Order: sequence, then C-alpha cells, then structure tokens
Amino acid sequence: MGLLVRVFRLVWGSEVDRALRPVLAVQLAGSLAGGCVAPFLGIWAIKHLDAGQPAVGVVYLIGAVVAAGSGYFGGHLSDHWGRRRLILAGWVLSAFMPLAALAVGARELPGLVVLAILPSLGAIGGSADTAMVADLVPPARHEAAYAAVRVASNFGVTLGPVIGGLLLALAGWNALFIGVTVLAANAVLLAWRYVPRGGAYAPEAPPEKGRARAILRDRPFLVYVAAGTLASFVYVAYETVLPISLVVSHGLSNATWGFLVCVNPAIVTVFQLRLTRATERWSPALKLGIALPLMGLPFLLLSVTAAIPAVVLVIVIFVVGEMLWIPTSQSVVARLAPDDLRGAYMGAFGISWSVSWALGPFLGLQVHAAAGDLATWTMFAAMSLVAGSVGAVAATGATRSRRASLAAA
Repeated sequence: MGLLVRVFRLVWGSEVDRALRPVLAVQLAGSLAGGCVAPFLGIWAIKHLDAGQPAVGVVYLIGAVVAAGSGYFGGHLSDHWGRRRLILAGWVLSAFMPLAALAVGARELPGLVVLAILPSLGAIGGSADTAMVADLVPPARHEAAYAAVRVASNFGVTLGPVIGGLLLALAGWNALFIGVTVLAANAVLLAWRYVPRGGAYAPEAPPEKGRARAILRDRPFLVYVAAGTLASFVYVAYETVLPISLVVSHGLSNATWGFLVCVNPAIVTVFQLRLTRATERWSPALKLGIALPLMGLPFLLLSVTAAIPAVVLVIVIFVVGEMLWIPTSQSVVARLAPDDLRGAYMGAFGISWSVSWALGPFLGLQVHAAAGDLATWTMFAAMSLVAGSVGAVAATGATRSRRASLAAA
C-alpha cells in the first residue's frame, strides 16, 4: 500500500464516497496555497508596503464586502454554466494574484488594491465547490461529505503556514509569492484534470431566468442565514478577539498563543470525521442546538481565569461545537435549496461569513475596549444561544421539507 493511500485512510478512513475524492484533492491543494500566504498578508501590507493599520483594516472590510458579492454570483452562475467552470475560474485567478503582488513591488496603493481583491477570487469558485458536494453524493451522505471536505481544508491550513513561514524566512516576500503561485497552479491542474462536469445528483437542467429571486421569498432560508450570521460572529470571535484578549488583557505571550492555536486544526483533522460518524443518527436541529452553545458559552470561563489549562479547555470545547456546526450547517443549506438553485443558495449563505468577518472583529474589539472581558464574552455567548435556537428551528423545517419532497417524488 502506497504512503499516500495510507495517509488518506488514516485521515479520512475508507468510507469516503469515490465521487467526492476529486473535490478533496482540489480542496487540499487550494487550502495549502491559501494557508501558505493568508497569515502573512497583513504583515506584508504593514511591513513591506508601509501601510498604516487603519488602512489595512479598511482594506479587509472592503475585501469582505467584495467577497460576499463574488461568492453569491459565483454560485448563481454555477447553476447556469456548471460548477466546473466557476471552480476553474476561481483557482486560475487566485494563481495569478500572487504574481500581481510581485508586480506592485513596495507601492502602497496598488498593493492594497491587490489585498482587497484577493478574497473575492477564491469566493468565485467557493460556492460552486460547496454546491458540487451535494451534486456528487446522495442527500443522506451530505453531512459526512461536507465533513470530509472540511478535513481536507484544515489539513492544508495546518501545513500551509509552515511552508509560507519557511519561504519567508529563507528568501523573503518574492519567494513566498512565487511559492504560492506554484501551489495554486497545482490546484488548477488538479481541478482541470479531475473535477467532473456534473454529478449523479446534479439538477437535470439550469434554472429558468429570474428564478434566483426565489431566495428573497424563502423565509425559512433567510431566517437560517440570519442564524448563520450570528453563529459566524461567534466563530470570528475565536479567530480575532480571543487572541487579542489573551495577549493584551491577560499577558499571554505571542509564542504561547501560536502553539495553542494549532490545537484547533489538529483536532479537526483527526476527529472531524469520527465525530460526524458518531453523531450521524442525531437530527440536524439537535446538532445545531448543541453545537453553537458549545462554541459560545465556554468563553465565559475566560472572565474567571485565563490560565493556560483553562484556555486549552475553552479551545477544545469550542472545536467540538465547531465540528458539529459547520458540516451540519452546510447540509441544511443543501436541504433548503431547490436542486436547480443549489449554487445560488450556497452563495447567499456564504454572505453570512463575509458579514461576520467584516463586522465581527470591529464589534468585538469595540466592546472589549469599552467594557472588558465579561461584557465581550457575555455578548458572544448570548449570540451562540440565539443562533443555536433559531438554527435548530430552521433545520427542523428543512428536514420536514426534504421528507415532504421525497414523499411527493
């Protein structure tokens, strides 16, 4: 048995749908490229372009807004033009952007434009990629399939920063961007070679013109998007507010946080599929009702103590909730979406992430600066409770809708 086969079975097991494996390969290659450069872009803007921190913050805000639009339209177009075309377009454009960063040199304004555009390029094919998962596997396997894709993504995100850090330390920014271009080109080649043009569960025909407006009349889905936005705020708090709180307010060193932050992707890589299989009999509503409070409530412990064992406990409980939440939330969107609008629905749901990344750090840090830890973590804990309750209700409706459609068929 080859080494790659052994690694695959160690991480994913032997139950992954064969049709899904091309998506896993492209996701791993793409997340490796993204993970290689993403942690260093802010540093590049400040240190290399000599941009101010407020300017970089505005650029990130603009990038999140643009990514929300490109993610929706990419998913919408994939319903009409096919998933493969949009996936390839997203990866090809992403492969060229590091070259654009090389071309701008140390010029601040062109460099900030590149930084603002970059998130939107990956979003072009992201919704199509998510929708393709539901095209390739039967509805009963959606959650397991999304969990498998998430493992591939975390695997790449875990290894990518190590590669990027080595390139940066050994040869500087030019080497980093050239290396990312090579990794992104690898994702393009894999997508060109292996991503199929359709799937066994893909819609038989594209939607009629103007049909995407049905999203605006789909109240259960809009409620679910609102719940997803609150849930994403809690996730963004972990990514952005937590490290600042620990380092600035509690005196944790940067190096210590750098070690602790690796706990999350490591746990996801090893246990995501195992947890998904262990809870496959649970309803989506139950999973969401449990997952989101698990993500938000542990933050309250940090108002009492920020000792390293307490921080580790918070991270571990948060990750368990996260592993329940993300695959379940994606499978619920697949259930709520009409087959011919699957890409548009995935793109619309992706807007919740963009809104959270745009506003979450601002809101969390403003509250933290004005009122301290207790108020901050109480706010995010309350968001998790509301998101869990509303998400569970929406998931129940999605399950009933799916059963009714199957009965009618």
